[in-house]
Amino acid sequence: MTLADPVAVHAPTVAERMLRDPKVCPPGTTVAAARRMFDDEHVHALLVVDRGILIAVLVRADLPATAAGGGAVAAGLGALAGRAVGPGADLDTVFEHMRRHRIRRLAVVDDGARLLGLLCLKRSGRGFCSADDVRSRSAAGTAGRPP
Repeated sequence: MTLADPVAVHAPTVAERMLRDPKVCPPGTTVAAARRMFDDEHVHALLVVDRGILIAVLVRADLPATAAGGGAVAAGLGALAGRAVGPGADLDTVFEHMRRHRIRRLAVVDDGARLLGLLCLKRSGRGFCSADDVRSRSAAGTAGRPP
């Protein structure tokens, strides 16, 4: 091979760094239950899933500031736009987008909105959480609730 020969360069994808078994919430999760899950500082997003299909991603700011409506279903307060990405998306591009917009979590879905995983930006903003990171936190007793 010479320097003039084209070289195939592998661009990493979201699928290569996503967590493949994220915690999920059922469609009937209430606002009060969502608030309790967000009490864990490691929880940045709640993935609301119905039979494998992502129907909403909730972040803290989606919940009403007051305790009113605690029995209401939380899914209607969430969104998908800007909170989900496809598995084939370029990882470097998504990484820069997440850092620039201070997004810590993106659901990873296929074209039919089937949940495939979760992309988690580390608190430091310098990389992505791994399954080992999550297991470590879980073993330390600080996980076990949705991401």
